[in-house]
Amino acid sequence: MSVLLDSSVLVAALMRDEDRHAECLDILLHGDCVIYAHALMETFTTLTGGRLGRRVNADFAAQLLNLTIRPRVHFIELHADELLEALQQARQHGVRGGAVYDYAHLVAARKYGAAVIYTLNLTDFQALRRQGDPEIRRP
Repeated sequence: MSVLLDSSVLVAALMRDEDRHAECLDILLHGDCVIYAHALMETFTTLTGGRLGRRVNADFAAQLLNLTIRPRVHFIELHADELLEALQQARQHGVRGGAVYDYAHLVAARKYGAAVIYTLNLTDFQALRRQGDPEIRRP
């Protein structure tokens, strides 16, 4: 079963003191995982931006992504036409403002045919989910 991981799961998998670290790391290490390529940027931003109460050095964060995430996942990219089509449908899915980033993960999961999206932000994703979309789960 193919699963898409959002950046909240990637951050938790990388940082030992994060809630759900063990569960997120286990999925990353043993699952058939895909990520929307933009999740690399979101994860880097979270690691280096101080939201965690500390900042990870940018060089170290990039190395973590390259050595830990990259070899264990498949990447999904959305082309400009796919993103523009998704934005045209955004209102129908309740997408406004920053929710567009979570919506892009959902669009990428649909494109890949992922059965499940793992996220620590259940409420955000469940609000966007429609019938036929991947199941939304917390690790």
